[in-house]
Amino acid sequence: MLHPLKKRAAVLLAISTVAAALASPVTAAPAAPAPSKAALRWSDCATPRYPTLQCASLKVPLDHDRPDGRQISLALTRVPHTAATSQGPLLVNPGGPGGSGRALAGFVASALPKDVAAQYDVIGFDPRGVGRSEPALACGAGHFSPVRPDSVPRDARTERANLERVRAFAESCRTAHADVLPHIGTVSAARDLEVVRTALGAEQINYFGYSYGTYLGAVYAKLHPGRVRRLVLDSVVDPGGVWYEDNLAQDRAFDARHKAFLAWVAQYDATYRLGTDPARVEKRWYAMREALRGTPAGGKVGPSELEDTYMPGGYFNGYWPGLAEAFSAFVLKGDAKPLVAAYERFGAVEPSAANSYSVYTAVQCRDSAWPRDWNQWRADMWRTHARAPFMTWNNAWYNAPCAFWPAEPLRAPDVTNDALPPALLLQATEDAATPFAGALSMREKLKGASLVVEEGGGNHGIALSGNKCLDEKVAAYLRTGHAADATCPAQAAPKPAAATRAVSPSAGGAALHGLLGFRG
Repeated sequence: MLHPLKKRAAVLLAISTVAAALASPVTAAPAAPAPSKAALRWSDCATPRYPTLQCASLKVPLDHDRPDGRQISLALTRVPHTAATSQGPLLVNPGGPGGSGRALAGFVASALPKDVAAQYDVIGFDPRGVGRSEPALACGAGHFSPVRPDSVPRDARTERANLERVRAFAESCRTAHADVLPHIGTVSAARDLEVVRTALGAEQINYFGYSYGTYLGAVYAKLHPGRVRRLVLDSVVDPGGVWYEDNLAQDRAFDARHKAFLAWVAQYDATYRLGTDPARVEKRWYAMREALRGTPAGGKVGPSELEDTYMPGGYFNGYWPGLAEAFSAFVLKGDAKPLVAAYERFGAVEPSAANSYSVYTAVQCRDSAWPRDWNQWRADMWRTHARAPFMTWNNAWYNAPCAFWPAEPLRAPDVTNDALPPALLLQATEDAATPFAGALSMREKLKGASLVVEEGGGNHGIALSGNKCLDEKVAAYLRTGHAADATCPAQAAPKPAAATRAVSPSAGGAALHGLLGFRG
């Protein structure tokens, strides 16, 4: 689902006994084994930007139902509190699934007001399978190498080629990680957090999650409601659609967000000279896509890679000026160099992203049941594509390994919870990766939760990204634990920028969105 990213978000159950416990209604899980505080040995891993950052690793059971069995490790970071009185650990997660959270600890500690950050030990972590946690998943080498078949299967040959790719990816994961895949999922990750809590020696944790991280936080809260002190969920996953239905909703929302980008290009016709009518600009974008079917730009950017390149604009409008410049240069001048540069910046998958995609797929495919009949996928995608052609098929192939996944799926839990302190939810009304309805659904499930709405906002991940109104709400909640429903105006849209790689400062949030990534 978090196909925005280098890709999406998701989550679910992981162990048969826990699956039963998490069926609706869900009961709290048994306490995790309590390692001693000595299990965490923090060492200095400071960077120029985060001079007080520390690192540690923690052993957790691969199978939480066999705590004395095989152990795996989680990589953690910490920015220690400096105030005389601490409010305890604040665990932070950037989403995904598959996103590395180690750098997010330093970012959050530096982005919060100093008096608030000083009261918390801000804890980042790589969830199981991710980044520097071990073992790190690595499937399907070269899966995203250009030029891929056109995502839109206009003929049987193209569809077969895409199906062969996704089957091969699923098989590569089975070959490389058959022993681990049954234990990669949201519930297993949530149970890891309980081991982290005990290793920190904390009676309760505070939690701040973006995107998929909102679902991970909600599942942890369901398992251990008495261990949650404060809960901040930003850009909220719809827990009722995990994950097949959530992805279909995302397809429609990304199409609307792409149209918003094209309307912005039309607004600045004096700069980009692609027309003042958004419908005409949209036709020119799809004409560019069609041209790339015959001749990929730079031998790298075909239609699928073009979609990968422009999808990040649905996450963060600070990327719009560079994407518009690449679009204009290709259409008006036949100059493919800016388009190739944009692909290399936004669309090309680096080795670290291959790891995050492997985890993304493993979590999403394990968390809940996906259709195994490809005819259902085909019918649903063509139906959705007719309304939302921008990313529907691209997103389908991104998630299609789940139709052939080698680990049996679990059942998504009901995260309804009336045993929590008041939670704080934040959501932009036009968010494409996690559409607005998901935040409304989550608020209904978390008794006493408050929702702060960024009216007219379209970015994904909105707290600590430059909106003063939102940031003040988060800071006040972390100071006092009190929150209320509220509405904040969206930040101004960006202005055209001079360079393809520039991010307009008017958009705000470039540092955060660099950490959250795309599709997740």
